[in-house]
Amino acid sequence: MNQTKQIWVTEFLLLGLSDDAQTQLLLFVLFMGVYLVTVLGNLLLISLVLIDTQLHTPMYFFLCNLSLADLFFSTNIVPQALVHMLSKRKVISFMGCTAQLLLFLIFGCTQCALLSVMSYDRYLAICDPMHYPLIMTRKVCSHLALACWASGILVSLVDTTFTLQLPYQGDNKIAHFFCEAPALLVLASADIHKAETAIFLMGVVILLAPVSLILISYGSIIVTVVRMKTTSGRLKAFSTCGTHLLVVILFYGSAIITYMTPKSSKEQGKLVSVFYAVINPMLNPVIYSLRNKDVKRALRNAANGVKPFSS
Repeated sequence: MNQTKQIWVTEFLLLGLSDDAQTQLLLFVLFMGVYLVTVLGNLLLISLVLIDTQLHTPMYFFLCNLSLADLFFSTNIVPQALVHMLSKRKVISFMGCTAQLLLFLIFGCTQCALLSVMSYDRYLAICDPMHYPLIMTRKVCSHLALACWASGILVSLVDTTFTLQLPYQGDNKIAHFFCEAPALLVLASADIHKAETAIFLMGVVILLAPVSLILISYGSIIVTVVRMKTTSGRLKAFSTCGTHLLVVILFYGSAIITYMTPKSSKEQGKLVSVFYAVINPMLNPVIYSLRNKDVKRALRNAANGVKPFSS
């Protein structure tokens, strides 16, 4: 028995969301539908922003980056989950698990940073419209986007290093449908306190700090909007910011539950992960498309073959 426990894990067995064949088939159909909508929706949004010159603004530049992160985020997880739903042996190599965890954190953390930058962009556009074009120049926007991706890579490297430097011996069954840090730490054959502390601190940096910035930005926006004299101005501001705020609540809420709250049950953790890892990347382009007049106008122009005018 002791000798068995000393064997280092070279692969993990992903237990998935269910071991019932009919349930897995149903989940396969649902996940496939969600993934197709995610890919098509985000590619469509990126294409519209690229081809429609009237969408060449800071807000849509950041939205394009968010769609790109969503696309990679979902593609890193869902295709493999789909394969495992139709397989009897749901195995992933140690290196494969490492790569999936690293990419999952890069794209997920980048989304966190982008959402906070987008809230700052809306704050400047509504609260300081006179100086907005002078502040949010193309160079500044490029640097902010680069900083978002860099922060995602940095946090991912820290979390992945602390998670996978631990010894994994004996038990290799991950109670999850993909490799995620909280589910992996349960299998570690050593004290995980340092790893949990590091992940929590990174969560403060990439989750709580951006949320604080978002709350401050929207607090200022609400005050400014209430003071607006025209009803149309209020409605336009609330419509634009309401869309962004809805995305923020959905994404950050589920992520904070997983990484910043006391340990929940395995089943609850998996369900929350389904939301922010599978559902949320699909919702972003849908929410922004259905609730945004500029995107709907660009879509109609593209469908009718109308060339956008340069702004």
